[in-house]
Amino acid sequence: MKTFTLIIGAVYGLVAVILGAFGAHALKKIISVDKLASFETGVKYQMYSALFLLIVGYILKFESPSEKWISILMIAGTFIFSVSIYLLAFSEVAAIPSKVIGPVTPLGGLMMIISWAMLIFYFAKNKL
Repeated sequence: MKTFTLIIGAVYGLVAVILGAFGAHALKKIISVDKLASFETGVKYQMYSALFLLIVGYILKFESPSEKWISILMIAGTFIFSVSIYLLAFSEVAAIPSKVIGPVTPLGGLMMIISWAMLIFYFAKNKL
C-alpha cells in the first residue's frame, strides 16, 4: 500500500502539471472563463492531493486499517472530485450531462475531507 500510495501521488502530480499546462494554453479558446476556473480548481486540488499522498506515503507505515483508509479515501476522493470537475468543465462543448456528474463532485470532496480528518486523528493518537 505504501508503494501504491507513492506511485499514485506521483501520477496525480504528473497529470496535474500536464492538465494545468493544457488549461493555461489550449482551453482558453475552447471553454468559457467560468468553466476554465472550475477546471483549474480540479487541477489545484489534484496537486494538493498528490503532495498529500507523497507525504503520507513516507510518514505512514500502513500497518493498520486506518492508515490504509487515509490513503484509499484520498486517492478515490481526488479521482472522483477532480475528474468530475474536468468533465463538468467540458459539459458545454462535449454534451456531457452535468445533472448526472454535478452531484458526484461533493462525494469526492467529502472523501478527501474524511481522509484529512483521519490523518489528524492518526497524528493525535500517535503523538507525531
